Amino acid sequence: MNLLGIFVIAVGLAMDAFAVSVSAGTMTLKDKLKTAAVLASAFGFFQALMPIIGWYAGTFFAWLIIGYAHFVAFILLAFIGAGMIKEGLSDDGAGGNDGNEMPQDFGKP
Repeated sequence: MNLLGIFVIAVGLAMDAFAVSVSAGTMTLKDKLKTAAVLASAFGFFQALMPIIGWYAGTFFAWLIIGYAHFVAFILLAFIGAGMIKEGLSDDGAGGNDGNEMPQDFGKP
């Protein structure tokens, strides 16, 4: 993977962590500074640790799947995609609103 690909993945992970932090921060009613410090520490720690673990796991298991890694990637992505399609087509009431109304529990602890 080249440097640009790594950078794009890093930006995507940072945006995801930012969105989770903002949503958790808006739902917190007391000790906002403490919550912000805990969230920042947790996200910083895990975003630093997970690539290191992934790198070592990838180098350790590379010999095992090097010949058919593309099939493994296809199966994993197909499984995830099928689950998303199934969830999108199900009529269980989940999935949010149409964007024109506020959620009923917005701002409640």
